[in-house]
Amino acid sequence: MAKNKRKHHRKPAAGSMAPAAKASMSAERVVATLAGIGLLITGYLTWVAWFGAGPVWCAEGSGCDLIQQSRWSRVLGLPVALWGFAVYAVLLFMATRMPPRLKRWQRIWFVSLVGVAISLYLTIVGLVSLDALCPWCLASLATISAIFLWTAIKRPESAPGPAWGTWLLNSVVVTAVILGTLHVYYSDLLSPREDPRLASLAQHLTDTGALYYGAYWCPACQQQSRLFRGASDQLPFVECAPGGRNSSMTLQCVNAGVSGYPTWVINGRRYQNVLTPEELARRSGFEW
Repeated sequence: MAKNKRKHHRKPAAGSMAPAAKASMSAERVVATLAGIGLLITGYLTWVAWFGAGPVWCAEGSGCDLIQQSRWSRVLGLPVALWGFAVYAVLLFMATRMPPRLKRWQRIWFVSLVGVAISLYLTIVGLVSLDALCPWCLASLATISAIFLWTAIKRPESAPGPAWGTWLLNSVVVTAVILGTLHVYYSDLLSPREDPRLASLAQHLTDTGALYYGAYWCPACQQQSRLFRGASDQLPFVECAPGGRNSSMTLQCVNAGVSGYPTWVINGRRYQNVLTPEELARRSGFEW
């Protein structure tokens, strides 16, 4: 009579882990490491923004310096770097504290997608509006991009699921809404309507022969123009560097002896700094 052979299953040794669990832990460890690098970068930039010091490797007048001084370096009065720090902190928390499930992967993927989109947007804005790039910002962009790509590569077997297409579409739409809101915030579309008094001052400056020398990429010039809100187009502005930050100054500005932006010439006197509307009114004889 044949004897039934009992099959003996080997129990996993104490402390051993399944391959899938090990792979998941390894993937999240990479995300956590990259998020830690991002925290160091954005934490340093936040400290620099709060204490007014220039970042290392950012000489005065460099592209990095221009970006750090520009209005695109802040959102709601807080440094952009601080918002980036918050994003990396959230990613680090997700990678180390949330249980290894599909939801964790989805959330890390979505947060890193939003981070990549905002970083790319600000990089493009810096190139178009300031003709400048910031090495520190590019380092952060590379870090958040690495998190996003690594997360996409290490997608769990349970994704995509039945509702993958809907979830992906929703993620893209929400990201687009966030970018659109950020663009509206920076584009001054929500700024107050044109102030008649500012418009009258701008016209007075033009009528009295005052000149406002500047460059489209100059953060201080952008600050000066924003003081006039909707009336900035009526200022007697002279573009000195239409070819960009590294282009030669126009002959008109060279002949005027312009050495920095913005430069005002009012009643034969020169002022090389941002002037408030009240100061401009006083120096030009306008009854404010």
